[in-house]
Amino acid sequence: MIDYSVKPKAVTPDDALLRLKEGNFRFINNMLQHKDLLTSVDQTKDGQTPYAAIFSCMDSRTSAELVFDQGVGDIFSIRIAGNVITDGVLGSLEYATAVAGASLILVMGHTNCGAIKGACDHVKAGHLSSLLERIDPALERATALFPDKATSANSDFVAAVTKFNIEHAMSEILNRSDMIRDLIDKKKVAIAPAVYDVATGKVNFNSFD
Repeated sequence: MIDYSVKPKAVTPDDALLRLKEGNFRFINNMLQHKDLLTSVDQTKDGQTPYAAIFSCMDSRTSAELVFDQGVGDIFSIRIAGNVITDGVLGSLEYATAVAGASLILVMGHTNCGAIKGACDHVKAGHLSSLLERIDPALERATALFPDKATSANSDFVAAVTKFNIEHAMSEILNRSDMIRDLIDKKKVAIAPAVYDVATGKVNFNSFD
């Protein structure tokens, strides 16, 4: 078990991941910790030192603070439809790690994702079109596996796009951010993938083994 009295700055990448795993275990077993949120507000009014940055989809069912049973000031939550990488996302992750000291970046997709399904069906709609195009690299990889069933009606295809989209986001972070890559090379920060199941509440950290 992790000692939750340890200050976030002292949390190693491995311990940060374990905290999230334990938090999700509490969530799916309805064992949520009591949190005095107003006290946390007071304690963090002059600064913050979250131990992890969760990069995930904006889906209303996937709030990182809830699914990992975290409180005020515990984690950074960076969210955008389809968990696709933008300059704003990279800058936010750089701030979370290089400036604020978070020791883990968790890139989390989820099942039954509307953005992923929209990309699978090549939806075109205003600014959403350019956002969904960022999922194209994952779409191309998955289409090679399911050339005749590359639609949102094929759950296996959607799952493959989801997985490949997470992998692509992780590659983009490593390839485009010298700051984050340097922190990872020095083992001060780790990056990990995960998939949240909207049907069960469980975060699967092992989908990429």
